Amino acid sequence: MHLGNSVTAVGFWIGTLLPVAYLPVFLSGIDSAGSLSLVVGLLAIHALALIVGHDYSGSRSR
Repeated sequence: MHLGNSVTAVGFWIGTLLPVAYLPVFLSGIDSAGSLSLVVGLLAIHALALIVGHDYSGSRSR
């Protein structure tokens, strides 16, 4: 497996599983600048992971 394929696979799986991390953040509340920064950071990482992992071949049915 090439490095590019590995990076794409990691991006796909991070993009798939990262929304699980949103729930505790939203349940604890966004009541400070630190919490807001965390949400914005998670959204940025999620968007980057989706961009990197969008060509992952394991995500398509054959």
